[in-house]
Amino acid sequence: MITEQIKTIAVETLVQEVTSLKQTEYDLVAITCTYDEMLELSYSFEKEQEFLHLRLVIDRGTQLASISQLYAYAFLYENEIKELFDVKITGITIDFENQLYQIAEKTPFITNKEES
Repeated sequence: MITEQIKTIAVETLVQEVTSLKQTEYDLVAITCTYDEMLELSYSFEKEQEFLHLRLVIDRGTQLASISQLYAYAFLYENEIKELFDVKITGITIDFENQLYQIAEKTPFITNKEES
């Protein structure tokens, strides 16, 4: 049976939570982001049809640690979110420095944005 759980966590516990999931053989499925006054990031994991989403709700400008040291392919999700939403992610193993996409507008998925 497929199960799904959303767990809201604090920024400070992100790497610890992800490390625990990695050690118990969860796979990273996706990292997504939305913006409506606050940034909402969901880190989605799966193991044997059990889905767990770690949810962060943060202000713009809040710094997040990268999880790409734990899940190598996370660097793609993190670069995309960094570039499109201006999320401050530090320590990305392969950082494209906001050059992953060829886009005309800086952080196009942030509306009513003030300069950060």
